[in-house]
Amino acid sequence: MFKWKDDFSVNIESIDDQHKELFKIGNYLYEIVSIKDGIDRYDEILEALHKLRDYAVYHFTFEEKMMEDNGYPKFQQHKRQHDSFISKVKSIDEEEIDERQKKIGMDLIIFVANWIENHILKTDMEYKEFLNDKGIY
Repeated sequence: MFKWKDDFSVNIESIDDQHKELFKIGNYLYEIVSIKDGIDRYDEILEALHKLRDYAVYHFTFEEKMMEDNGYPKFQQHKRQHDSFISKVKSIDEEEIDERQKKIGMDLIIFVANWIENHILKTDMEYKEFLNDKGIY
């Protein structure tokens, strides 16, 4: 479901690699939720959710440091979006996942897909030229 395309590249190898890892986590979640064998997938969904949260925190911290160190003018606005993403992921009720695995799983997949479309393809692209002009690739 989550396929990397060159259009997603911010032309900074380390960030592109991290974005690709987020795509992998999204795909892992999609695969789990898509299995139609009637088996309880609570533990796997929870593992994917925690992996998504932990990796997003790592990636956002890395990206924010790069922006802050280079005086990116939209840093605070960008950080607020990151904080919002983490809040949303942390707010998912683990008990509710247990009771409504498919629904919560699909909602999470849609959330991640929208994030990719609206954050990586729009907001992250705003710093691409700024950081590239500073010699960061």
